[in-house]
Amino acid sequence: MRRRDFLKSASATALAASSFSQGAEEQKKCKLLGIGACDWTLKLTAKTESLDLAKRIGLDGVQVDFGGEVHPNGKLPLHDEKLQDAFLAKSAETGVKVPSLALGVLNRVAYKNDDNARQWVLDSAPVAKRLKTPVVLLAFFGNGDLRNDEPGIEAVIARLKDLAPRAEEAGIVYGIESWLKAPVLERILDAVKSPSVKVYYDVGNMHKESEDIHAAVRRLGRERICEFHAKDYDDLYGKGSIDFAKVRADMDVIGYTGWMHIEGVKIPNGVEQDIRYDLEHLRKVFA
Repeated sequence: MRRRDFLKSASATALAASSFSQGAEEQKKCKLLGIGACDWTLKLTAKTESLDLAKRIGLDGVQVDFGGEVHPNGKLPLHDEKLQDAFLAKSAETGVKVPSLALGVLNRVAYKNDDNARQWVLDSAPVAKRLKTPVVLLAFFGNGDLRNDEPGIEAVIARLKDLAPRAEEAGIVYGIESWLKAPVLERILDAVKSPSVKVYYDVGNMHKESEDIHAAVRRLGRERICEFHAKDYDDLYGKGSIDFAKVRADMDVIGYTGWMHIEGVKIPNGVEQDIRYDLEHLRKVFA
């Protein structure tokens, strides 16, 4: 091969390699579909007014809770089709999305040992499907805590196995939010063996639980994390203990595609002002 041809060939190879590398890097970048907030953080749990407030703040969406008041028929507020219709109408009116739901009531009425909780979760799948909401958070705090509770973990695994076919048919993903660290969560997911059961990762909670959140996010990966809560127990975002730029780097590494919701803990100046502040910080991080 003549030197000129060799140099052309080498240049073309280098360009191709560079393009491939660039393509791989772009593929790895996280694709944040939007930044929302939990309706309980907005102090409007299971209320359509949460979408009005979210619009004023500038949020893209709201994570809507099923509500904690048990109706005479044994159902939760969001099981009511009238309330579902109201949320659909309000979302269309405001342009604010409802990308995920939550069953916070499970912190009081534990999924691991209460038949009402089991039924509420089973009945949540058609609600999520009707609202065109792909993610439902299952909360495991308070009475539902699974730390150092092997019988509770086994009971939850059994119930999730029962839930999984219904979730898969509806196209819904259930996210486990708990104090459990990555290795235990992996064991649960490995036992359930369903693409419809994943981890709902809260960076603030797990930092408080002394987990290396950056290693955990990279370990669990995009296949096992369905959505994120942004949280800082110490201060407003950017002033506390959570480095959201590093969290974003972790999300880039795993190629996360999905939503992040603000779950406020420190709100010294009022909901609207402080959630807007936290939102602006996240907008800069994920710009």
